Amino acid sequence: MKKNYLLNIMNILRLLPVILAFGLLAAHFSRANMFPAVIVSLVTPFLLLIRSPWIARSIQVLLLLGAGEWIRAMFGYINVRKEIGEDWGRLAIILVTVALLTACSTLVFRGKSLKKRYYLEKSEQKR
Repeated sequence: MKKNYLLNIMNILRLLPVILAFGLLAAHFSRANMFPAVIVSLVTPFLLLIRSPWIARSIQVLLLLGAGEWIRAMFGYINVRKEIGEDWGRLAIILVTVALLTACSTLVFRGKSLKKRYYLEKSEQKR
């Protein structure tokens, strides 16, 4: 019982980058008044409760799309900054970093424990 409890706690910690990435995306979409995207960003982490390979792969795809959204937004914000004559270098560094961290959060599913949880190993897939 105690070992299983600790494993669940560790899996939650391993999934924390994914949860935080979707939280940041929700805040970004909220600022842009894109409320359907806010709802999707807030609901998606709850899909992690379902132990299925397609859930893990879907979340990875959504995270990569989220990283692309950060890059798209960065170019929009840079254009605004250029038009008003403000410096945009720091903005670019910050948003590229956020995009990279969002994309890198897909890698948590490569760990042994999460592969087992989501049946991502070929020998353990559900039939």
